[in-house]
Amino acid sequence: MPALTTRILLISHASTAALRAARFPLDEALDEQGASKTAALRLTLESSLGLRLGSAVDQAFCGPCRRTRDTALGLGLDARPEPALRDLDAGRWAGRSIEELLDAEPEAVGAWMTDAHATPHGGESVAALMLRVSAWLDVRRSAGSGRIVAVTHPAVMRAAVLHVVGAPSGSFWAVDVAPLAVIRMQCTGDRWRLRFAPAT
Repeated sequence: MPALTTRILLISHASTAALRAARFPLDEALDEQGASKTAALRLTLESSLGLRLGSAVDQAFCGPCRRTRDTALGLGLDARPEPALRDLDAGRWAGRSIEELLDAEPEAVGAWMTDAHATPHGGESVAALMLRVSAWLDVRRSAGSGRIVAVTHPAVMRAAVLHVVGAPSGSFWAVDVAPLAVIRMQCTGDRWRLRFAPAT
């Protein structure tokens, strides 16, 4: 019996006011540009697929917060909120900017950026984020889940890339993920691969 194939399209949520201001987000809506670019991405993806995005997948997921739900809706997806795809919990830093924190707590920010197990904000560590994202991918792989679209966060997408290529947690900050970035992943058997497709 041939191995089942799982294909995942990971999509980063569209832009928000916090993202533009380099702030740790609260639960916020997309900004006007984010909503407009989401609609444009939907047209691009549907053109490349030749059919509606919502009907082209077997399962659709999104993070449970508003910005991922709004992005999924803008893409025409009936996406199920998935706790494993939630953003990194920034604890008491939520709503504050990186610039502000570098002025107020430079040592804490430095520890957070260099130690994957550090939680100076009282929230979630990068190491814990990587474990939950890896676990979610492993479940999808073992289930042979078909075609999946998941709308999530830059931090989750970084963790997914590191899991696929087997990179250490220290590489987390070396991966940049822009709003509405798309990463294609495929697994047949027990091995994930990143798939880079031509621009459409």
